[in-house]
Amino acid sequence: QVQLVESGGGLVQAGGSLRLSCAASGRTFSRYGMGWFRQAPGKQRELVAVITTGGTTNYLDSVKGRFTISRDNAKNTGYLQMNSLKPEDTAIYYCAAAPSGLGFSQYEYDYWGQGTQVTVSS
Repeated sequence: QVQLVESGGGLVQAGGSLRLSCAASGRTFSRYGMGWFRQAPGKQRELVAVITTGGTTNYLDSVKGRFTISRDNAKNTGYLQMNSLKPEDTAIYYCAAAPSGLGFSQYEYDYWGQGTQVTVSS
């Protein structure tokens, strides 16, 4: 199993930046694809960004050019750098791990963190 703990959320003004971290423990983090999801009140959860074990990344169209996903396998930590934040980015953000090593589908994820709140004020 993999245990995931997110941090770095908070309140920021529109146009600002935040960096989320996802600390992993348990099995070897480098073997898992990693994704960041978000869920806003009354909306479905959506996959925001993915990074595979090979380093391939993919992003939700609405965050392309603003968000960057990365991972440091030596530190067992993943990151989501969020720039030019907008009020519509407000949500609880979750990191998750995919045993497949990929993670392009939300159905690949078996392990989840508890979430961290991101609030962007206008």
